[in-house]
Amino acid sequence: MDITIMGIESSCDDTSIAILQNRKILANVTANQKIHAEYGGVVPELASRAHQQNIIPTVEAALKQANIKLENLSGIAFTSGPGLLGSLLVGTSFAKSLSLALNKPLIEVNHMRAHILAHLIEEDGQENPEFPFLCLTVSGGHTQIVQVNSPYSMDLLGSTIDDAAGEAFDKAGKIMGLAYPAGPEIDRRAQLGDPLKFEFAKPKMPDFQFSFSGLKTSILYFLQKQMKEDPGFIDRELDHLCASIQHSIVTILMDKLKLAAQKTGINRIAIAGGVSANSGLREALLKEESKGNWKVFIPSFQFTTDNGAMIAISGYYKYLQEDFSDLSIIASARKPLEA
Repeated sequence: MDITIMGIESSCDDTSIAILQNRKILANVTANQKIHAEYGGVVPELASRAHQQNIIPTVEAALKQANIKLENLSGIAFTSGPGLLGSLLVGTSFAKSLSLALNKPLIEVNHMRAHILAHLIEEDGQENPEFPFLCLTVSGGHTQIVQVNSPYSMDLLGSTIDDAAGEAFDKAGKIMGLAYPAGPEIDRRAQLGDPLKFEFAKPKMPDFQFSFSGLKTSILYFLQKQMKEDPGFIDRELDHLCASIQHSIVTILMDKLKLAAQKTGINRIAIAGGVSANSGLREALLKEESKGNWKVFIPSFQFTTDNGAMIAISGYYKYLQEDFSDLSIIASARKPLEA
């Protein structure tokens, strides 16, 4: 019998609904929120309001695309955290209401685990990693290295103590006058510049821990000094600055990932999260694979940003274990990987 799961993702500023049947995605529809660009970052109150406006039309679009009726669903999976509390509450409340109205199991999903489990979605031309594998999860809010033993067992090896990699991209972009989110624009311009032209401070962190605040400060002080001497410096050197900043961030990530692979003896390496779309990071991983060191798993672009499909695949595996929630479940802005 087919297992059909609806995945509801509303942790930040994307309202995304997916329909998954067994491990195949029938629909994955996302409503983006453009309004935050003018504020230089996500405004929580505006995000939650937009989710309220977007969620029903997005559900309807996903059901139509999948050619599935609500009564054909096996379960309702939703992001319970971590994320922006107001945004999470919209998805949580909607999932509870739908579960109650349809008398279908309610399945709460950890957002960070879901990013990793997106690698288990069955796609044509995409190979799924065997267990155990290491996953570098990099986004605007998180940077983690996780040992994935099974869909139900994950060990957090290390994470950032301050800024995440995505924050480092966005904050560096803001300093240089780029629009939010700056990551994609830095990536685009980096391909036109020299990644070794400028050098920035690299943190000395133990084991698999990350820190990006020192890098951000190094970039800020460097640019302030240069702009004082030459007001046209950023405009003239923007491509080289983007290339050097991207190179610095990718090098930090890769150094820790290489250490984790060496210490665990695991050579199956995956990436997840919004920054996994970065071309510099992808190239660095594929370079290691070409050397014969690693077997690399890179997600499709639709699964890099926050999306309903990753919630649905997580819900699928919980459904197999009958790991359901009752209506007392609450959203949580902070949620450890183990929860």
